[in-house]
Amino acid sequence: MQTETIIYIILSGILALSIALFQYLYKSKKGKLNIYFTGLRFITIFSVLLLLVNPKFEQVSLYIEKPNLVIAVDNSSSIVHLDRDNSAKSFVENVKNNTAIYNKFNVDIYTFGKDLNTTDSIAFSEQQTDIDKAFHQLSQIYKNTISPTLLITDGNQTYGNDYTFSAATFKQPIYSIILGDTITYSDLKIQQLNVNRYAYLKNRFPVETIVVYNGNDNVTTRFQITSGNTIVHSEQINLNKSNNSKVINFTLPASGVGVHSYKAEIQPINSEKNIINNSKNFAVEVIDQKTEVAIVSSFSHPDLGALKKSIESNEQRKVTFLKPLDAVSQINDFQLTILYQPNDYFKKLFEVLDEKNKNRFVITGTQTDWRFLNTANENYTHSLTNQTEDYLAELNTNYATFIVEDLDFESLPPLKSSFGDIKFSTPIETILYKKIGSISTENPLLATFETNSKREAILFGENLWQWRAQSYLNVKSFNEFDNFMGKLVQYLASNKRRNRLNVDYESFYNGNTSIIIKAQFFNKNYEFDNRESLNITVKNTITEEINVFPFVLKNNSYQVDLSSLPASEYSFTVKASKENVSKSGNFKILDYSIEQQFLNANVTKLQQIATNSKGSSYFIENYDGLVNELLNDNRYASIQKSNKKSIPLIDWKYLLILIALSLAVEWLLRKYNGLI
Repeated sequence: MQTETIIYIILSGILALSIALFQYLYKSKKGKLNIYFTGLRFITIFSVLLLLVNPKFEQVSLYIEKPNLVIAVDNSSSIVHLDRDNSAKSFVENVKNNTAIYNKFNVDIYTFGKDLNTTDSIAFSEQQTDIDKAFHQLSQIYKNTISPTLLITDGNQTYGNDYTFSAATFKQPIYSIILGDTITYSDLKIQQLNVNRYAYLKNRFPVETIVVYNGNDNVTTRFQITSGNTIVHSEQINLNKSNNSKVINFTLPASGVGVHSYKAEIQPINSEKNIINNSKNFAVEVIDQKTEVAIVSSFSHPDLGALKKSIESNEQRKVTFLKPLDAVSQINDFQLTILYQPNDYFKKLFEVLDEKNKNRFVITGTQTDWRFLNTANENYTHSLTNQTEDYLAELNTNYATFIVEDLDFESLPPLKSSFGDIKFSTPIETILYKKIGSISTENPLLATFETNSKREAILFGENLWQWRAQSYLNVKSFNEFDNFMGKLVQYLASNKRRNRLNVDYESFYNGNTSIIIKAQFFNKNYEFDNRESLNITVKNTITEEINVFPFVLKNNSYQVDLSSLPASEYSFTVKASKENVSKSGNFKILDYSIEQQFLNANVTKLQQIATNSKGSSYFIENYDGLVNELLNDNRYASIQKSNKKSIPLIDWKYLLILIALSLAVEWLLRKYNGLI
């Protein structure tokens, strides 16, 4: 308590006593009762003055903090494939039922596949394993705590970065519970198969296959590619202990438009235990032509390279860089022209684009000549200033021309552009709004519009390359940003009439990926309608089985998850329940489970991360010493901690009771003795 507060309390006591003595011993007649009245009045006045001073008292409470014991269980299907699912469940149950463990630790159980989940429901049904992500998330949860971690897994990762690096930064001891053994079996497998997703009609597309042999003998086998019942490629390969891998390169003809499925396989050897990894299915979509995109600029800028990379991430599109004057004579070769920061050099190009009614995408920035651009188009004008401004992006969730995923736009760096008001003379649909600092505006940053059957988009800002880079930092992939740009280019490169029902899907899916189909439904005014109910009827064209799934509304689109469907060929129809509007299509699901490609546990890596983290490793069949090790390790002792709180006197309710009681007793005594 501060010295100043103590002085105020002493002064309050002196003042309260002085007032009480003055009222009952100085002004009143002296009597035996006055002493009691003086005491009661002193208590009342002193208590009220204490409330005004409101001193604070420190309260210290002691508690025991137990260390955490984190149990992270690999919930992927590879555990079932290795026949360790029952052993893993039994181990978790034994730990959960161990009283000594629960007395010493706070036990937290997680499962992980592609994501980390806070549940002890173990089904071993996940189709991907990302141990790296599990370590990253556990590092955030148990930062600055004592939390030894039991990692129950086969150590085989199918997704994400190498987990030895994240385990090295994980500041907790790791106890690897290895679901597997050290026995090595002879095995042939297709380690990797590389093929482009798209091919062009009447061309040949390359296929690269890596075959790996694990064994000591000399083996001769045959590798072949089949399409249906037809063998389209075949060759003999020889492998042994020293020459245990082979890269096979060849090309296949793209003879017909559409999705073509193939199967790559190696004939198994006699002693082979796992033959599932001897084959892989793949598919290629053959298309008739590419979408040609021209990027026109009169100077160099990092945005140009970022746009090319983003657009050409889809192999159906090709980008060509042109100067404004060169683009004039080649304009008919392109379905879309991107005009980067136009100036006077673009005058002839704008005239040709208007004459031929060509689609365009205008990107403006600090070097845009707005005096020229205001006269070169009839759809918008920008006030002329010499100032620049940084604009953040804010997604318009009501944009309905095509489905736009939120890339967490507000986390992306600001784009730089000229400052000033923009006026549109034609109706527009805004994809992104401008945001200055924390202030949202209704001014468009990125917008689309249609005039005279011509589609246009305009972006008011440069430095898109920073968006692509930041998107990669956010999600460790360029895919999200590239898909966003791809949808914008797809819309601008086409002049097809708008449909009231749009369905977004792929021609084929790998069996180990999520199968999400998205749809948008518009009313008769082409405004997004979130009141409609959409259903998809999916028919397996091989088994004739029919299933109906409802779409769910999410942001500005409808979505349905078809990941539960088995590998096969499907036709589907999406239909609105309230109106006679529907759309049909076809897709394939390729038969492939990456979790079934493993024959052994990754013992070496699991032992390595346990040793490096000052933990231990155990095989699931021999974990008896683990419990004793955890209970006897002095690093995991409970810690007594204190919690100091500063409590103001005004929160002490008993003082108010004391004031009320002293006033009541004084009043009753005075009433009883006829002094009132």
